[in-house]
Amino acid sequence: MRPARFFLKALTDNLTPQQRENAIQSPVIKSQETKYRERDLHPFLVYFAHAQFGAYCKTIYHEKSKKGVSFNQWLHPDLVGIALTTQDWKREVVEFSKQAGYALAKLYSFELKIGLDFSNLREAFFQGVSNSSWANEGYLAVAEISENAEFQSELRRLSESFGIGVIRLDVKDPDNSEIMYSARERTELDWETINKIAEQNPDFQEFLQAARNAVMVNKPNPADFDPVENDSDKLVATLKGKS
Repeated sequence: MRPARFFLKALTDNLTPQQRENAIQSPVIKSQETKYRERDLHPFLVYFAHAQFGAYCKTIYHEKSKKGVSFNQWLHPDLVGIALTTQDWKREVVEFSKQAGYALAKLYSFELKIGLDFSNLREAFFQGVSNSSWANEGYLAVAEISENAEFQSELRRLSESFGIGVIRLDVKDPDNSEIMYSARERTELDWETINKIAEQNPDFQEFLQAARNAVMVNKPNPADFDPVENDSDKLVATLKGKS
């Protein structure tokens, strides 16, 4: 965990005295009535990623990894996704694009948080950076984000500095969810890290197989991924009784 401490210290050193004071005094955003877990937000992110990016997503369960949660929380994200870039193309164009080396798909990495404020911002960004280095785009997806002006300024700075995008999930109106800051796209995938995650986690192995099959036939098989709930009202209803 030493790299994490060094990284977080570097981020903390950039804070003003007032920001440090805010971080101490401001607990992680969590309404007293909020009883749902991060994984209860997965269907909301799956819904958003499909609508926004045309992506199909799969949950990566940390507890299935070989070395346990304490190590692998820094290795892989909560959800991963794939969006085909050629799905609406003619077969002849797709085949030619393969020969020309065109990227047929875009891979996404998502780190989920219930709340985000000064007290967990640095750790959340470290996770986002660490967990998304392999993908084309990496995002933090959050249900409750501090509206403090100084915090928002720091959030934007970190997003721009590290290329991690930020998604605000609206659990009351999923169609009102938004990308607050776009991720910086990487044109090259980190294959060493992809292999490392695949060695550790069977869910990620299954995702890679599903992604491979989708690219081969130029069409994802929805059964290989988390189900996409098309009715936003049903999504909201899943949290009733939990919040």
